[in-house]
Amino acid sequence: MSDEFTGHDPYAINRKLPGADQHFDLVVVGAGPAGLAAALEGAALGASVLLVDEHPVAGAQMGNDVPYWFGGRMTGAVQTKDRMIEQVFMAQPLFEQAMEAGVELQLGVYAWGLWRNHANLAALPEPMLGLADEERSWTVGFKAIVLATGARDLALSFTGWDQPGVMGAQGLHALLTRYDAFAGRRIVILGTGDLAIATARLALGRGLEVAAMIETAAAPVGDLAEMAALKLAGVAVHCGSVLREAQGGIDGVRAAVIAPLGGGEAETIACDTICLAIDMVPAIELLDAAGGRIVTDPARGGHVPQARAGLALPGIFLAGDCAGLGLNEAQAAAEGRAAARRALGHDPDGAPLRPEPVTAVDRLAYREAWLRALVAASDDRVIVCQCEEVSRADLLDVQPPNYLERGEKMRARSLATLLEDGPPDQEQVKRLTRACMGVCQARRCREQVGMLLAMASNLPMAQAPRAGWRAPVRPVALGVLADWAEDQAMKDGWDVWFGIPTQWTPYRDIGTEREEQHRRALGGNMHL
Repeated sequence: MSDEFTGHDPYAINRKLPGADQHFDLVVVGAGPAGLAAALEGAALGASVLLVDEHPVAGAQMGNDVPYWFGGRMTGAVQTKDRMIEQVFMAQPLFEQAMEAGVELQLGVYAWGLWRNHANLAALPEPMLGLADEERSWTVGFKAIVLATGARDLALSFTGWDQPGVMGAQGLHALLTRYDAFAGRRIVILGTGDLAIATARLALGRGLEVAAMIETAAAPVGDLAEMAALKLAGVAVHCGSVLREAQGGIDGVRAAVIAPLGGGEAETIACDTICLAIDMVPAIELLDAAGGRIVTDPARGGHVPQARAGLALPGIFLAGDCAGLGLNEAQAAAEGRAAARRALGHDPDGAPLRPEPVTAVDRLAYREAWLRALVAASDDRVIVCQCEEVSRADLLDVQPPNYLERGEKMRARSLATLLEDGPPDQEQVKRLTRACMGVCQARRCREQVGMLLAMASNLPMAQAPRAGWRAPVRPVALGVLADWAEDQAMKDGWDVWFGIPTQWTPYRDIGTEREEQHRRALGGNMHL
């Protein structure tokens, strides 16, 4: 007896999904150094190329700190997207070069989903990328895609962090360079590593005042010559110190209160912005949603693609920071070019695009040191998830936010009771507390929630739990997603996608005369 199904279910989803709205040989997501280089290389090889970049993001998205932690420090200019498109275009000379080379450039467009047929999905007519702006959504088909989505900000909580003026290094960099729309004047930077040094140099170069750099370690962790130059430029460096509080006023941050680790006299530093430049996080959202394998690598930035760069899934390639941190702009561009060549079938058996590093920095250890210091300097009422107003205490007690009722059984619950059934599961904790369920899609809390759960469970940071990504990986209005052309066959089947006739037949009756009786009793074609 053959197990192969030879019949036809007119309400199955197979062959009902429409094809993509556009088609290209190569699609590149992200117009940083790696993405631009990949797009230019693809065009030089004669391929039809689409280059998509979400900048400039809409003002509302910025307000939700998507994709970067902008911290409410953007000027009103960002509300005019047409002007911002012009500004972003003019800020990157390679955009004009790409268009002259035949690359189709789409700015201000969000990549919110990536799908391909695999073991658990076989209904797609082709691999597709979901795109949207504020008005509509559409899909793009491709022969190959290069994800050059870069990195986003690492956010850690402390007293007063949930007010305007607390932001990330990526957000500050974008506002100063791409948007020319930063509203602050005097900043305090957390960290003294490479990211913090680059942030300080950029701020000084743009005429800002860097009041201080704060470091929990006993000495600066970045290049000592660079740090010495910053000191000569008037930047105060406080090592062995921690931020106790961000004091605020009507316009947000007005001062940073710091103190020595372990206690001591506090110092108040006047500022309008506190920039966390402790680390960045690889932007793995699209690859994760497409089914790519994610592993933990402390040297590359924590949760990263198993593929270091190049081929990650059939037809899906990686380049730049999304494949792991540690490259400079020239290295990222070289990796982008190599990924495009590999994606288009050139040099398929070449060497790995990114070999193992000779020396590796444990980024997770540095993050942990900072988080432990910030936790020790604040109480558990500090909000961890700003969107859902979940405090550190509620997270570790596995309680819902205060706007939901807490019954007796719920109040008796804690992380300790959950650990009786196994290691912490961030997805489970998310459902129970609503932490990481807000409109920022956990960009402000995802990493620190995992780290806090690991700390409370006495686990090393490399074993911190991770919440996965699912489409849409960008906040997209339902009205925009609903603008989707469906053929009549698909419309006719919507009320039975979860009503396949045979799914209601008891297992013992399958293959017997009672199977047909069940089908007739339930109404023939199963329409509800």
